[in-house]
Amino acid sequence: QVQLVESGGGLVQAGDSLRLSCAASRRTFSSVTTAWFRQAPGKEREFVATFSRSGGNTYYADSVKGRFTISRDNAKNTVYLQMNSLKPEDTAVYYCAAERTTGLYYQASSYNYWGQGTQVTVSS
Repeated sequence: QVQLVESGGGLVQAGDSLRLSCAASRRTFSSVTTAWFRQAPGKEREFVATFSRSGGNTYYADSVKGRFTISRDNAKNTVYLQMNSLKPEDTAVYYCAAERTTGLYYQASSYNYWGQGTQVTVSS
């Protein structure tokens, strides 16, 4: 069982930055695959960023590539999402996901555990 708690969301202006955090309860978090997804009103949940299973690579949605960075601190059982050059279209609830199964990394159904989400609102 893994409990995930996101934080760091808020209301910012276009061009600003935010850093989201996802704190996990599990002590063996370093071996757990994690990812960030987001869901805007009226839209399906979409993939944002994740690590490869080995942790050596990162993958991003095309819409955030070059602006967002996923990272983790295993000592703190925390995964981060640094978001720079934010745009109004980045407005969404951002979710942390963990423990990817054998499914595709960009599919929400591939993950067993989810946080409650944190709201990010970017004004123009």
